[in-house]
Amino acid sequence: MSSTNRSNSRKLHIADYYVTPIHTIVEFLNEFIKHEPNAFNGKVLDPCAGGDSKHLMSYPEALKQIGVRNNNIITMDIREDSLAFTKGDYLNYKCDGIYQTIITNPPFNIARDIIDKALIDVKDNGFVIMLLRLNYFGGKLREDLWKSHMPKYAFVHNKRLSFTDNGKTDSIEYMHCVWQKGYYPEFCQLKII
Repeated sequence: MSSTNRSNSRKLHIADYYVTPIHTIVEFLNEFIKHEPNAFNGKVLDPCAGGDSKHLMSYPEALKQIGVRNNNIITMDIREDSLAFTKGDYLNYKCDGIYQTIITNPPFNIARDIIDKALIDVKDNGFVIMLLRLNYFGGKLREDLWKSHMPKYAFVHNKRLSFTDNGKTDSIEYMHCVWQKGYYPEFCQLKII
């Protein structure tokens, strides 16, 4: 998710495609599994997997690099040019209780919808992990989310991320926000990585 040229239309989803740096995801995953070593022991879904003729699917590749078996990684994307196994709209996909973990970089304009659905779809005690702008914590529109479903962790990336091939960084800091279904603490643990 990038703060520039954001799409407001599901039909223009391709304009909302930014490649998440694999090394950044690996850095997060290596830190995360120190705290939750069993998070990837079951099926893992990336519902906005991306990838195209020039880029690997970022989260599936990073998961493989930390030892998650390929047959446990399920990929989906709405874009027809995506490398995802399933082409379709996650928001219309029926998958209650199948996945141990749902992890992705959601398009900003539908991030809340994806978070809400993932929190329903993931197995009990499973994890929902989203790459979000750090300022996602702000705003009245999400206040109810924090009151009812406070994340367990926020892993804040201390370096600004680049989502484009030219290496230019985005204008804001990002975090991997982690929920554990059924465990909604009073406050979120924050770690800077």
